[in-house]
Amino acid sequence: MTDGPLIVQSDKTLLLEVEHPQAGEARGAIAPFAELERSPEHVHTYRITPLALWNARAAGHDAEQVVDALVRFSRYTVPHALLVDIADTMDRYGRLQLVKHPTHGLALVSLDRAVLEEVLRQKKIAPMLGERIDDDTVLVHPSERGHLKQALLKVGWPAEDLAGYVDGEAHPIDLDTSSGDGWTLRDYQQQASDMFWAGGSGVVVLPCGAGKTIVGAAAMAHAQATTLILVTNTVAGRQWKRELIARTSLTEDEIGEYSGEKKEIRPVTIATYQVMTTRRKGEYRHLELFDSRDWGLIIYDEVHLLPAPIFRLTADLQSRRRLGLTATLIREDGREGDVFSLIGPKRYDAPWKDIENQGYIAPADCTEVRVTLTDAERMGYATAEPEDRYKLAATARTKLPVVKTIVDQHPDDQVLVIGAYLDQLDDLSAELDGAPIIQGSTTTKERERLYDEFRRGEQRVLVVSKVANFSIDLPEAAVAVQVSGTFGSRQEEAQRLGRVLRPKADGRQAHFYTVVSRDTLDSEYAAHRQRFLAEQGYAYTIVDADDLLRPL
Repeated sequence: MTDGPLIVQSDKTLLLEVEHPQAGEARGAIAPFAELERSPEHVHTYRITPLALWNARAAGHDAEQVVDALVRFSRYTVPHALLVDIADTMDRYGRLQLVKHPTHGLALVSLDRAVLEEVLRQKKIAPMLGERIDDDTVLVHPSERGHLKQALLKVGWPAEDLAGYVDGEAHPIDLDTSSGDGWTLRDYQQQASDMFWAGGSGVVVLPCGAGKTIVGAAAMAHAQATTLILVTNTVAGRQWKRELIARTSLTEDEIGEYSGEKKEIRPVTIATYQVMTTRRKGEYRHLELFDSRDWGLIIYDEVHLLPAPIFRLTADLQSRRRLGLTATLIREDGREGDVFSLIGPKRYDAPWKDIENQGYIAPADCTEVRVTLTDAERMGYATAEPEDRYKLAATARTKLPVVKTIVDQHPDDQVLVIGAYLDQLDDLSAELDGAPIIQGSTTTKERERLYDEFRRGEQRVLVVSKVANFSIDLPEAAVAVQVSGTFGSRQEEAQRLGRVLRPKADGRQAHFYTVVSRDTLDSEYAAHRQRFLAEQGYAYTIVDADDLLRPL
């Protein structure tokens, strides 16, 4: 037994004592192969999964490094069975390799013939493979490269993709640090870009407000090639365009918008997921955009939201370099394995609190305000159909004066009030003296006008639906009040907190409130939603709405 900061358990969980003098060193050693599950105040919990171990192998780590890290930092003897299992799991990665055959094109090569025989007998895999040209080599049609990687991952034999990338159509792109605001690439942004480029494809995980767009720009400067950028909505796309014009050598004419409003294809083209997945008569009409230029790089913004049709298209794009950007790799549909096999492994991940400690995102104070329903509301909830209960609890009118009180307590701050139901947004706007509403039906022009007024301080309060969850750059927002959400979505919680994490010019703290109906599904979902933020080290204070209202 030593005095290490880590407790390694046979169920593949790792407990890290945060206050230990070696905690930072240990965290750096285990981060490549262990997924952070929870990070409350004193002890952080990590889990070792097959996907995490294969991720580590894909990023160049071997079993010896993993075992060494566990043994070196563990307080107690590491269970021998766990070490054997780690070595065996990591050894499964790369026994099959996708390579460019000198004469036959794309091929699946086996370093273990028995594994090849096993996968050849898989009914879902065999049709993807062509002629067997020797005992250890089977031809693969180039269009099946991604589908095959997906299928092999599912049967536990992840292939190492060594087939390389096409350079795409060359286009000069350089970072421009002469904009006058003295900006330079931050160390972690440079590191994230370098680690992505060294791996060829993959995902960079950074908290909201940490400058994921700049990481994308740095990758574009590496590529020096035409780039397709996929974003969540038109407003986000225009933010990307503004940032690229400000931070790179690109001009307005070199950047095209491909959305519901415009169909421009330029050397750098920014397209929305929505337009790419629009169907007419059962057909995806805009998917030809992927083939319209010889793209050298494809960037997926908010990769945790990637729609299924884009996954299917991405399976055909394996010869292109692919960069996924996200604040959290949590997918509520559990398709993290598809992100790994089709976009690439996680190349860089920075804990939220680390970036906060460096001063690049604002410190945040999270508060859950618990509201007691009136007798009538309580009875309405109790007698409602199960499928209606969450909405009834989340939209209870008892919440309205509570939201008003919170907003009034921050008279000098810019405030976002966030809800999921349109009729509730109307009620909130009325309660907040006619504060403007931004929702799905709000035109892009109107959204941009209101966001600009908010940035200039002409609008202090905005009432927003889930359209403001993603990719909206509102650095002035210091307070967010969440009134209802998408059931128990942890990624939505992370995105909403991210709206107020842009650093404030005067160093002020950000405030994130969640207003929850007590003794209902609303409070159960809130507990689930908060799990992700607790994992990132954010603690919630719980207050009673009556205490908040009492001064009135």
